[in-house]
Amino acid sequence: MTTQPETAGAKPTGFAATDVLVNEFGGEPDTVQRALDTPDELQPHTELGLKDDEYERIRQILGRRPTASELAMYSIMWSEHCSYKSSKVHLRQFGDKAPQNTRMLAGIGENAGVVQISDDLAVTFKVESHNHPSFVEPYQGAATGVGGIVRDILAMGARPIAVMDPLRFGAADHPDTARVLPGVVAGIGGYGNCLGLPNIGGEIVFDPTYQGNPLVNALSIGVLPVQRLQHKEAAGVGNVVVLLGARTGRDGIGGVSVLASATFDEEAEQRRPSVQVGDPFMEKLLIESCLELYDAGLVAGIQDLGGAGLTCALTETAAAAGTGMRVWLERVPLREASMSPTEILASESQERMLLIVTPENLDRVLAVAEKWGVWATAIGEVTPTEADGSPGRLVISWKDYVVVDVPPGSLADDGPVYARPIREPADLILLQADKAETLPRPSTGDELRETVLRMVASPNLCDKTWVTEQYDRYVLGNTVLAQPEDSGVLRIDERTGLGVALSVDGNGRFARLDPYEGAKLALAEAYRNVAVTGAEPVAVTDCLNFGSPEDPAVMWQFAEAVRGLADGCQQLGTPVTGGNVSFYNQTGAAAIHPTPVVGVLGVFDNVARRIPMGFPRTDGEGDQLFLLGETSCELSGSEWAWVTHGHLGGRPPKVDLVREQRLGALMARASQAGHVSAAHDLSDGGLAQALVESCLRYEVGARVAFPEDGNSAFVHLFSESAGRALVAVPRGHDKAFVALAADYGVPCTPLGVTTHEPELEVREQFTIPLPELREAWSGTLPRLFGGVAELAGRHGDPEHAADPSAPAGDRGSQVLTTAAAGAAMESAAPIEADGIPAASAALAADESPASADGSPASVAADGSPATSVELEIAELGDAVPGGPIEPAED
Repeated sequence: MTTQPETAGAKPTGFAATDVLVNEFGGEPDTVQRALDTPDELQPHTELGLKDDEYERIRQILGRRPTASELAMYSIMWSEHCSYKSSKVHLRQFGDKAPQNTRMLAGIGENAGVVQISDDLAVTFKVESHNHPSFVEPYQGAATGVGGIVRDILAMGARPIAVMDPLRFGAADHPDTARVLPGVVAGIGGYGNCLGLPNIGGEIVFDPTYQGNPLVNALSIGVLPVQRLQHKEAAGVGNVVVLLGARTGRDGIGGVSVLASATFDEEAEQRRPSVQVGDPFMEKLLIESCLELYDAGLVAGIQDLGGAGLTCALTETAAAAGTGMRVWLERVPLREASMSPTEILASESQERMLLIVTPENLDRVLAVAEKWGVWATAIGEVTPTEADGSPGRLVISWKDYVVVDVPPGSLADDGPVYARPIREPADLILLQADKAETLPRPSTGDELRETVLRMVASPNLCDKTWVTEQYDRYVLGNTVLAQPEDSGVLRIDERTGLGVALSVDGNGRFARLDPYEGAKLALAEAYRNVAVTGAEPVAVTDCLNFGSPEDPAVMWQFAEAVRGLADGCQQLGTPVTGGNVSFYNQTGAAAIHPTPVVGVLGVFDNVARRIPMGFPRTDGEGDQLFLLGETSCELSGSEWAWVTHGHLGGRPPKVDLVREQRLGALMARASQAGHVSAAHDLSDGGLAQALVESCLRYEVGARVAFPEDGNSAFVHLFSESAGRALVAVPRGHDKAFVALAADYGVPCTPLGVTTHEPELEVREQFTIPLPELREAWSGTLPRLFGGVAELAGRHGDPEHAADPSAPAGDRGSQVLTTAAAGAAMESAAPIEADGIPAASAALAADESPASADGSPASVAADGSPATSVELEIAELGDAVPGGPIEPAED
């Protein structure tokens, strides 16, 4: 199929349909009338990702060939990224198996899930991917990923209050990782810091499988009064369609259909025009203007403009209501006056929202926009259904030329659905037979000591402060726990202490070995991370990152992972509220490991009872240490197998979700009773890693000894059995805690004590001073990627993100100035709408997010536990906050 010739002198956009420019037809666009008059004109549908049969179906829907603009719209909306055409048949399980849940106010199909956490308040949260744009243009790809997920939260009527970022890169020492990672980190920090949103958690994983295809997933959470929940339906005939926010440019054109819905190849660098460009300061103004409009009751419907831009927003809002819409494209504010109607519809320019408002409220809406300094333009109106009662039509004109006339539901809801062939990977049986449990392992104390130091210095287990110190974790004053804690914890209501906990987790190696069990393990770890802080896990969001759906082996992995996640959520009683599917994550024929990333939301009645991960300092005897759960020799897919032997094989650890529930219920009850001073889940790196991180958090030593249970010291240290946690129990609480664990049927094994000596001692094996541990743990990322100041200079903008070797100039100071300006903007902005007070200017010492010297919230300047960690809990009666789990029968 041939394409239209390119106009002389015109700059190609990289999106075939937009290269059919306005002056291609004697100065006129490709109109509906012209499409009727030229039914046999060849069109570039294959270059836009549309298959021959899909193109023929479009012709059948319209009764003619599509115009250039219509063709672009169908290619966008029927792309894998927007239509989920390969995943819908499997994603239905999330609805079919959804557990009963009275907290859910909005779920799958909305911009983000909404969960009620009190009589008056709800939170909304969601995770999405921005993988391919972040490889092509690391800084802007990551930055606009943050901006896009924040607008999803805003579209539900919520004030965004925090972000998180699960990240995955190729081998840590690969040259391209040095190009991609610093730019991604700078983009996340630059956008989030300027918005004034704390970054409270995430992941950073290195593995060669992500070489050439990094995963940049972004999560955001917001809070709203229950009655302020917004919807996207373009209801109300005669209502006005208003485009709010930044002007429209050529950035991002074809991003979802060409860039996100195709496999990477050697031409990826040429796709730079398809990456959006973000402006966090405009987004901040957009947030404030939308919140004011919500509070004034001026919005009848709203949809953010992200992937697929105006095309998606217009079609989804109209289709959701069953109405039609009349739009005049020449009214859209443009950054470049020469843009064609196709470009305007396909543009993914950031910081834009589509509002539906009643005519009588239009002037007030425009006045609010003017107050906040954002563009607001009435570009259309809602039209009625057809005379026969069928849904209305979307009619779009450009300077009196009708360029689009389509049923909006055909774009938003009626795209192709494929039951793709699935086939178990041919190498899976051999892979699972190659167990890590048979690999040579250390046995002497000296060998174990060396292995601990080697493991904690490995890229996946080492200190991530080099990254996290570039993010503001405490802005807004309501961050209670943040990286590197197991979960990010936020105070939602200062009067009652009501709060939430969030964690995101995934393990591509486990999913490669068994995608069904791997997805359940990702869910279990995120659930456990929330539970060990003392919160009650209540809901789930997911980002499913896989290779090409046209590969039957990839589709088998996807189907199994979805089945595992749906089964796991049903068993745990935590519904999937929404999320994202990201396919085509592969370079050539090499797909990434299947990587389902799972986010779990938990609720606190009072965040004062949260449990941190670090061992606290004590004046007298140290706290007693216990291991919750059971340890088996489970090493396949483990960090030890990978770091020591470069090995991947066998079957992942077994997960028992009933035990995970019991552990969660126990931790919630123990948190209320004040029985636990610290807790850390066991996952990557096993008990050894948990001990190291808990010791180094506040420089508190530990002395442990292993029980004689048939496991070697090596297995105790490095097994990655699921359903386990390390807890520190204050003296005098140990008997009550052990009895409580027995009531809940959770195995509880004494391990040792915390000590004043700055060392980690494993009895009869080895002793490592904490300074030696810290040196090994904290030096890896700075050695690989340089200092933070160097990073800011090299990656403060897209130009330097693209070329790490470019001179730094004064870019570092510009980045820091930008971040400071963002914080200043937040402090000046009204943040007491919502009925949710901002943090007090003079927080009590026991509630401050950070002390004067920058030490974490849970320790004072001298390193001693802050008052807020001294859990003063009233009598709790028999209430069990962990859900419908009763103590185990004797």
